[in-house]
Amino acid sequence: MLTFDNVSVRQQDTLILENISFTINAGEIAAIHCGVTSREILFALLTDTHANYSGTIDIANRTLSVFSIRDGLYDRLTVEEYLRFTHTLYASTESLDAVLQTVQLTPDRNKRLNRLSLSLVRRVQYAALLIHNRDIYVLEEPDQNVDQETRHLFATVLMQLKQQQKAILLLTSNMESALFVTSTVYRIDHRQIRLLDVVEPDEPDTNEDVTPDVIHVRFEKIPTKVNEKIVLLDPPEIDYIESQDGQSVLHSQSEQFPSVFTMNELETRLTPYGFFRCHRSYIVNLQHVREVITYTKNSFSLVLDDSAKTTIPLSKTKMAELKTMIGLK
Repeated sequence: MLTFDNVSVRQQDTLILENISFTINAGEIAAIHCGVTSREILFALLTDTHANYSGTIDIANRTLSVFSIRDGLYDRLTVEEYLRFTHTLYASTESLDAVLQTVQLTPDRNKRLNRLSLSLVRRVQYAALLIHNRDIYVLEEPDQNVDQETRHLFATVLMQLKQQQKAILLLTSNMESALFVTSTVYRIDHRQIRLLDVVEPDEPDTNEDVTPDVIHVRFEKIPTKVNEKIVLLDPPEIDYIESQDGQSVLHSQSEQFPSVFTMNELETRLTPYGFFRCHRSYIVNLQHVREVITYTKNSFSLVLDDSAKTTIPLSKTKMAELKTMIGLK
């Protein structure tokens, strides 16, 4: 229903997105986890405000509804007035009372929009999505800065749209938000897109115990846990690993993922992939190191090639080992 086929985008001779391909069908919720720049470009591509791209974007002549964090509302209207206006504009057949009940806005229906909290404003926007009754929904950071109750109501709205066989695409720079509503999560990393390996939590096994055969395999991905789901990261995706209060935390594209492994276990697993224990509390992916900085005779740091130019401490005892590894004297 919604298809990107080898879509590439350049900005001032710089390749921003490269060969982006994915398809979202009717009755499917998918999310794309990406940085702010990629998110804004994808949204612009889908709303015809970005003309410079190659490849094909196809919505199969279906109707489209978009949700942007920059969307404004008619602040002087009440909740009910705004939704009735939307109801008329889209010639909707949805029951307005039922929609208000779904997003729990019935007690606030006569309040002006400019008197509502951000979370309640978001609920009004979720209600409008139900009224739109379009085939495809593209949502940009729809649960940003809302309370937990509103996040759960948003998930309820998405499930209702899914049951109506709508195709839904969520664009977000927050992995937790992506995994909160779906297990079909794509990630844009170094301009390219790939489908993440996400494992749903196991259901309790009520069958009789069966002793499995032990199978020894080499597992090349690192499991992390987000929203009770297990996300499998490829080693090259990981920028560095940090020990925080006894917990190993993986850093990848400004996101943090808790690990079930200790620092020593991660060092053993990741050393063959070019990772280096640069400090007691840090393991760094050497492929992502841009600079080695010497502050004093005994003080060193590593600067990564990420957008934040993250600085990682390098202990004195590890400096000599690093020099040997990279061929310096």
